[in-house]
Amino acid sequence: MNDIATPTNELHIRHLAKRYASTQAQGGELQVLQDIDLHVPSGQFLSIVGASGCGKSTLLRLVLGLDDQYEGRIELDGKSIAGTGPERGIVFQDHRLFPWLNVEQNIAVGLRNAPITAAEKRERVAEHVALVGLEGFEKSWPHQISGGMAQRVAIARGLVNRPRVLLLDEPFGALDALTRSRLQNELQRIWQKERITMLLVTHDVEEAVFLGDRVVVMQPNPGRIRRIVDVGLPHPRSRSDPRFIALRDDVLGDFLDLPANPVLAPRRWPEGAGTAGGLRLAW
Repeated sequence: MNDIATPTNELHIRHLAKRYASTQAQGGELQVLQDIDLHVPSGQFLSIVGASGCGKSTLLRLVLGLDDQYEGRIELDGKSIAGTGPERGIVFQDHRLFPWLNVEQNIAVGLRNAPITAAEKRERVAEHVALVGLEGFEKSWPHQISGGMAQRVAIARGLVNRPRVLLLDEPFGALDALTRSRLQNELQRIWQKERITMLLVTHDVEEAVFLGDRVVVMQPNPGRIRRIVDVGLPHPRSRSDPRFIALRDDVLGDFLDLPANPVLAPRRWPEGAGTAGGLRLAW
């Protein structure tokens, strides 16, 4: 009988807090994150949204293992993480491709320290080129492909080592709206196929709801969880689905700065003024 438990991709963040030294903050410390408590089941897609400065990217850095100075615990499969490791991959907003390497060579960078043969590496790279739909562009250089294609290469590089958790830090933030929408569909398809645990940090509420099983809404000063929204819509999702629109608008409501004493009577607006009723986006 085999008593060795099969590893899972379950992530647990327990009472996480992070401070930075600051000469401008009271007490000489700036509290960036406070009491972050999250359980991400194996294979779940978790979206994290919040205004700038709420600590979203800091949270991803801690999960990746780039900083070990924090309070609380970050556990993968019940074991505390220690530094970076191949079980956690990341995709940044900037694709960060090496300009002197072609598409397949850039993807292969993710396998540099993998304990597999050269033939297995070639097979793995080819598999992930196909996964992100870049067949025929294997020998292309980064300057020869579009920004959207470069992000596909970055996603393939993040997945090629078969991590148990993939972290996505604003991966489509630098792309135009049409390319961004297409890559959201692609990422949804890839996640459905791979079924690994994914954490997405984004400013885009529609993107968060479109991709996530749950949406974590954060608020700043210090960064903390405001609420967690269960999306509960089947994949693939449609942006025109009334249920999707209702969920998106519900989350967007967390970022509307309402006046403390709203005027209930009808209000006259100057000629040419907008009719936003005093509402403004927090970011």
